[in-house]
Amino acid sequence: QVQLVESGGGLVQTGDSLRLSCAISGLTFGSSAVAWFRQAPGKEREFVGGINRGVGNTYYADSVKGRFTISSDNSKSIVDLQMNSLKPEDTATYYCAARRGIGTTYSNYDYWGQGTQVTVSS
Repeated sequence: QVQLVESGGGLVQTGDSLRLSCAISGLTFGSSAVAWFRQAPGKEREFVGGINRGVGNTYYADSVKGRFTISSDNSKSIVDLQMNSLKPEDTATYYCAARRGIGTTYSNYDYWGQGTQVTVSS
């Protein structure tokens, strides 16, 4: 059974940094992709970025390129989302998601975590 558990959310100020983690179980790292999504109140879920764990390549939404970085510690089955230069518009519930096989910006993801709240005050 595949399980994903996010952690690391919180309340920060504009310009601060925050690191989210996604602990993954039940999914072989070599043939899987993990992505981060976010959803703000009243808005649709938005793709943030992802990583192909076996290959190590990452892919990001334009809105976070240069500010957010995804990394994977395959020995610990953890995927992190490092968020720098946070803005109020980054406020959302952040979810990690996973799929078997290669992932891209447009992929569907089959497994989801419960989400962690990130609030950026101005």
